This record gives sequence, C-alpha cells and structure tokens, in this order.
Amino acid sequence: MCVDCGCGDPEGTRVTLVHAHDHQHPHEGPPGGVRTISLEQAVLAKNDALAATTRRWLAERSITALNLMSSPGSGKTSLLERTIRDLAARRPLAVIEGDQETLLDAERIRVAGSPVAQINTGAGCHLDADMLRRGLEELDPRPGSLVFVENVGNLVCPALFDLGENAKVVIISVTEGDDKPLKYPHMFAAADVLVVNKIDLLPYVDFDVAACAGRARSLNPGLRVIPLSVRSGEGIDAWYGWIEAYDR
Repeated sequence: MCVDCGCGDPEGTRVTLVHAHDHQHPHEGPPGGVRTISLEQAVLAKNDALAATTRRWLAERSITALNLMSSPGSGKTSLLERTIRDLAARRPLAVIEGDQETLLDAERIRVAGSPVAQINTGAGCHLDADMLRRGLEELDPRPGSLVFVENVGNLVCPALFDLGENAKVVIISVTEGDDKPLKYPHMFAAADVLVVNKIDLLPYVDFDVAACAGRARSLNPGLRVIPLSVRSGEGIDAWYGWIEAYDR
C-alpha cells in the first residue's frame, strides 16, 4: 500500500510490452508474444532517488520524457494519438501507458504507430519512479527518442510523485469546469504546461479559458497555457511548438 496516498497493491502492478506485430482486438485478452511482468512498487522513501537515476539514464541517451497527467476523459490518449501521427516522421517516439487495468489505450497507441509499454497498476492511482524505470527497461526507447508517459487518470496523486521525467504536462477539457486549478492546486503548481482540450465545445459549455488560465497562474506564474482541440486541430501547432522548443 502506498504510504503517501494509501492506494495500491504491492503485488498488483504489471508492465506489458505491446509488440508492433500483434493485432489484438481492444476487447480481447493479452496478445500472443507479450510479456507480463509482476512488479513491486518502490518504497516511497526511495522514489526520489530512483527518479534521479532515471533522469540521468534519459540524459545519457538524449531522451526526453514528458509526464502527461489529467482526470479521466480529458483526452490524453486522443492527444497522444494525434501527436504520434503528426510527429512520428520527425523523430523516434515511444509511449508508456499507465492504467489500473486493460490494454485498451496501449492498443490505440500501437495502432497510431508508436512503440508502447502498458503499466497496469492494479489498485494504484498513479505511476511512481520504479514503475517508470521498469517500463523504460521493457520499452528500451532509441537514443534521441521523445517518450510520452500517460499517467493514471487522477488529478491528485500523480502530481506528488517524481518519475524522473523532464517535464510535467497537465491536461483538462472544457467539459470539466474552469475551477479545476483551485480544486487541485498541487497538480497545477507542479506542471510545466497546461493543455486545455476540447475548445471546439466552448460554445456549448460554461467554461472561461482566461479565468482557468488566471487561476492556474496564481499557483504557478510561469505556467504555459495551450488551448486546443484534438478533434478539429485548432491550437495543435502551439502544442507541437512547445514540445519542439522545450526539447532543444
């Protein structure tokens, strides 16, 4: 059990490498040829040390890792699918997917064209540094890769755990309400960039982008805010521009 937030089953975390040649239907069981590995969650006291080791490992290989965090349904996986399709020709990409159960999102990422490893946390509500380290060992991204880490859908615990990533990205959608930064201050204070997704729905919902950005920046004055729509593509170039500028 996690000593910080009380979640988790020490024997319940699994990492699954989803091979590019597998053609699993999203509702079927694990595809043939995948390896499922039982993991023990790292003791929280060791988390920061493990994260520092991972950060050095990434730097030695010129790999950039971005930790994507949000509540369920914000559009993290959809944003990754579009990003993979648009950027895969420019540089090697890889994804580590975090969910409590299933390979559904990993299969979507594989179909989009990226190598992917699925981390299933069981009862755990977040990834930690040990899970990411072992996921990277399974995925073995190429030097110079851009690695996206899709954390478990949750606006609380993921903000508290350093994974060894280079930057934290928080994603919210306009259907969630513009008061999210006030309700989940640790998440927005920890983030390097805020993506506000589904702006194509703004005419139909009560959401003030400027108010949301202002509330987030009251916690994190240097926070970059990127409104976009994965569906329509509006604002998506600003997201790609941030990635390129950050990754130089």
